[in-house]
Amino acid sequence: MFSFSGVDNDRGQWRSMATALVAGLLLLLSGCSEPARLPFDSGVGARPDLPPAHKEVIPTVHVAKARGWPAGATPDLAAGLAVTPFGQGLDHPRWIYVLPNGDVLVAETNAPPKPQDGKGIKGFVMKLVMRYAGAGTPSADRITLLRDADGDGIAETRSVLLDGLHSPFGMALVGARLYVANTDAVVSFPYAAGQLRIDAPATRLVDLPAGPINHH
Repeated sequence: MFSFSGVDNDRGQWRSMATALVAGLLLLLSGCSEPARLPFDSGVGARPDLPPAHKEVIPTVHVAKARGWPAGATPDLAAGLAVTPFGQGLDHPRWIYVLPNGDVLVAETNAPPKPQDGKGIKGFVMKLVMRYAGAGTPSADRITLLRDADGDGIAETRSVLLDGLHSPFGMALVGARLYVANTDAVVSFPYAAGQLRIDAPATRLVDLPAGPINHH
């Protein structure tokens, strides 16, 4: 067995330098945003006035970083209304579905792995941008159940109804079956009213065209 620690260190240094260089380039490009040429109101309504498309030597780059609500902050409300957080600490909540008994299902999901997308310079830059935007984390791949039994607007019961899914999104209850749209298939599970956890195996109904280049 041989050790090439010196080579590995060199590669690690080059990788770190390349990452820093690309990050600096992204910051530079973020300051090269093209200013708006029309007022905001011109792009609103049934007949928006949109400027023609044109190419640029240096593309406009502006990445909006996702940020959650600060602690204690709430939306601005009309007089006489109040708002409370129903559920907190969710991992990329993507879609919700309310069951007939009032339980709220939340699909906690991020994009599925896309190994082919990370190749080459373009893929490397895209991964950095996605990580900066907060979308480079693994998918939780679960459906969480939130229950507000006392009707005070705050879910006091939280349970993982389903896990081990594949970037789940849409959900629908039909009769005694709960249907879930994974990124690679539509599946269903047996469901009983009030159930907090489903351990039954999935029934695969329809395959979807997922693959190594997968944009969900």
